[in-house]
Parts: sequence; structure tokens; C-alpha cells
Amino acid sequence: MKPVDGEPHAENGESREVRDKADASRRNSRLATPTDLDPADVEKVAKALNGCLADSFVLYMKIKNFHWHMSGPNFRDYHEMLDDHAEAVFGTIDELAERVRKIGARTLTSLSDALEQSQLVEQTRSDLAPDEMIRELLEDNKAVVAGMRKAHKVCDDAEDIASASLLENFVDATEKRCWFLFEIAQSATATGH
Repeated sequence: MKPVDGEPHAENGESREVRDKADASRRNSRLATPTDLDPADVEKVAKALNGCLADSFVLYMKIKNFHWHMSGPNFRDYHEMLDDHAEAVFGTIDELAERVRKIGARTLTSLSDALEQSQLVEQTRSDLAPDEMIRELLEDNKAVVAGMRKAHKVCDDAEDIASASLLENFVDATEKRCWFLFEIAQSATATGH
């Protein structure tokens, strides 16, 4: 008689659930890069970094959406600035993912993973006014900074110096984007552009 899920297997008495977890662990062990970090800390750091990675994917796509659909009297300046911002955000994606792998954890595997784990909401509209785009990007960048600060604390608590250092650089770059977007938003409010 074959055992049913949750029932002990005749060979060794372990449940199917336990056996499936052990099989998954063995399959993933080839991805488990050696690290001196505690395994529980690796899980926490990876979750925090994957959240930052998810935010970066969603923010990148939103910036490109606005870059492609920008219009109005400041088109050229906004278009070029958003291209620079997108390039900077895109640069964080590979570094965050590779950091997760360096500590032996799994990173995002799909766009649906990114949308699921991001604190940002995707923007599918292409008809927003330039000032609406700028304000939305400002708020999203502020949220990204807040998420990175939380992730930094997780890394600090785990004594993961390299991940914390990486995030410090990304926080600085994101704060610079916030500064630029804030100044533009102030001007856009005054002029309507």
C-alpha cells in the first residue's frame, strides 16, 4: 500500500512532507554558496535584499514608462533625466541579486516575484501629466530609501558588512534622485509643467 501525504513511508517512517523538504534542500544545496553568516541570518538578509531588488525592478519599469511617455515643454530635460535615473536603478539590480547569491541564497526568478515582493505599485498608465509622473517617482524613491534603510538594519544585525555597505551606496544614490525630483516637483507645482 502506498503512503498518503502526511503518512509515514514504510521504508523509514518519515512523512512525505519531510522527505519533500529534504529533497528540495538537497536540490538547492548546489546553490548554497559557502558563507560564515548564520543560516537564519542568511534567510533574513536574503529576504530584505530581495525586497530591495523587487523595488528596483518595479521602479526601473516605472521610470522607463514615464521616460517613454513624457511630454510637454520640459520634455527633453525630463526625458534625459529619467533615462539617467533608469540607468542608475538598473545598475542596482544585478548587484543586489549577486549579493543574495554570494551569501548562498536564492534571488527573484520572475517579474511576478518582483511585483509580489515589492512595496511599490506598478504604473500602467501612459497618460499622466509630467508633474504627476515626477511626484509619483519622488514618492517611490522615498519608499525605496525607507526599504533600503530597513534592509540595512537587517544586514547590520546579521553582521553582514558587505550587504550593508552596498545598501549605503544605493541609499546615497536614491537620496540624490529624491533631491532632484523634489526640486523639479516644486518647480512643476509653480508652473504646472
